[in-house]
Amino acid sequence: MTTDATLASHLQELRRGTVVVASLTVLRAPGYGYSLLETLSEAGFEVEANTLYPLLRRLESQGLLTSSWNTDEARPRKFYTTTPQGDAIAEALRGEWARLDEAITDLSATRTKE
Repeated sequence: MTTDATLASHLQELRRGTVVVASLTVLRAPGYGYSLLETLSEAGFEVEANTLYPLLRRLESQGLLTSSWNTDEARPRKFYTTTPQGDAIAEALRGEWARLDEAITDLSATRTKE
């Protein structure tokens, strides 16, 4: 396995969890799948539709999202919104992310001093 392939594999693992946090954060306001893909992409989260849609269904089955169909426009769209439990999970995950970021920053600073 080349270094590029190894890096790509680790980056994919790292991004997998961050997409959950990002999706729960964005969906505090109702949104549908394609708009979420665009919002995440604009923020720097490159995620494929075939990854995002199953994730949305999984988060809904876990009780972290609710969904409803909007049929007011020509094309019906399924809108997702975080539940109170989803908001709490997102807040906890963002807190843990901040804690881990600080720990890695501290480790990096310690290693540079040696």
